[in-house]
Amino acid sequence: MRISFAAPAESKSGAVAGLVTEGGTLAPSLADLDGRLGGALARAIKSSRFTGKKGEILEVLAPAGLSASRVVLLGLGKPAEAGPLDFERIGGDLLVRLNAAGEKEAAVTVDALPDFRLEPSEVAARVAFGAQLRSYRFDKYRTTEKPERKPSLKKLTVMAAAAAGAKKAYAKLEKIGEGVFATRDLCSEPANVLYPESFAKQAKKALEKVGVEVEILGEKEMDKLGMGSLLGVGQGSVRESQLLILRWMGSGKAVKGKSKSASRSKGKAVAGLPLAIVGKGVCFDTGGISIKPAAGMEDMKWDMGGAGVVVGLFHALAARKAKIDVIGACALVENMPDGNAQRPGDVVHSMSGQTIEVINTDAEGRLILADALWYVQETYKPKAIVDLATLTGAIMVALGRTHAGLFSNDDELSERILAAGKTVGEPCWRMPMGEDFDRMIDSDIADMKNVGGRWGGSITAAQFLERFIQDGTAWAHLDIAGVTWSDKDRPTGPKGATGFGVRLLDELVAKHYEK
Repeated sequence: MRISFAAPAESKSGAVAGLVTEGGTLAPSLADLDGRLGGALARAIKSSRFTGKKGEILEVLAPAGLSASRVVLLGLGKPAEAGPLDFERIGGDLLVRLNAAGEKEAAVTVDALPDFRLEPSEVAARVAFGAQLRSYRFDKYRTTEKPERKPSLKKLTVMAAAAAGAKKAYAKLEKIGEGVFATRDLCSEPANVLYPESFAKQAKKALEKVGVEVEILGEKEMDKLGMGSLLGVGQGSVRESQLLILRWMGSGKAVKGKSKSASRSKGKAVAGLPLAIVGKGVCFDTGGISIKPAAGMEDMKWDMGGAGVVVGLFHALAARKAKIDVIGACALVENMPDGNAQRPGDVVHSMSGQTIEVINTDAEGRLILADALWYVQETYKPKAIVDLATLTGAIMVALGRTHAGLFSNDDELSERILAAGKTVGEPCWRMPMGEDFDRMIDSDIADMKNVGGRWGGSITAAQFLERFIQDGTAWAHLDIAGVTWSDKDRPTGPKGATGFGVRLLDELVAKHYEK
């Protein structure tokens, strides 16, 4: 679907759409159209339950005197209360309605109402952005889908007096949307297609096109670095584990160059950067020897959701030329049962030197993150680090499917993440941490164990990760197990992979880290 911007004009074909405020008041462009139609729109509102409340939609089919196929009335609610997410929802809802009707092209006029909180150009851009996000489909494996079930809309024109400004504002949002789509694509791929090596190669090919520096460490390099915690998880798979390192040097000031990964004392590394982002990338999780129940195991193809967010974020940052130097890392493994698989009771040595008793092989995400977090800190010395992981089912019990769990050692970083999530509609909830929880992962034979018992499972998982955060480093962990995948359609996305985290972290970077 192609999205464009233009000054208000009468559409000669397809559908036309416009805003209606709460109480049934037509926006100026629709009021003018209604006058030319002899009051047909006002009569349609009067004879329906449509009142212009937020989220309401009313269609008027083939009105006499108009060449357009239909007029779509979009409920705005109270203009003074409408924010960016409300306009994105309008764009998404409009797209769904037009595709359901089989429309091939449409024009939506976004009037600059006096009570708007946003600039008119921003309003129009957000409507377009909502339509873009909702247009996502993962259909590459559908070979027999009937034409009437496929999206029909090919062209959407957003008409606004501030068309030039809207086009400029949308250009940045469009790049963020591309990052969201990249994450959704990765999370949607089946595990026989997307495994550690193919994930790394696919990410490298796509990200280097937009200017991201990419480095891939294989098992030999990681073994030399002492990453026994990460390698232990993948040893039962025929797929080789990988560590994907991403560098976006957008400030133009940092020294560039690959570190000699097998020997940290040699070569150039970019040190002292403001931010690093680390993602869990378990491309398929059977649970290993502590095998999961069969029901629902197919969902574990998206247990690499955290790594998917890292790739999508870096695509967005590079595509919009964000003025920041930032490091990303994706720990990529497959957790499989095998004669060589890690066993409950094994003790592994992490890169940090700390030892871990593996009580449950299905608590594998924290094991791979431990080495990835330590590697990033040792090599790049970031001032702040954020990790994302579909880490625990416990966080879904606590927060459901709407909020990510936030754990942190730094109040300022936490507040920034919470605010960014609220702004973009990706909400987080800060969870407690402390000594009582930390003691629950003490081991009788090693420095720690990888699970802490039945209670507070998401918290003890975070406590485990915190043991691999070096003194002086601000750290936040986002448990995105409940929000990476949706079983139902959303205003700006179909059911399936959500891309949750890309917009949140892009907003965090834009507000606090870009120069």
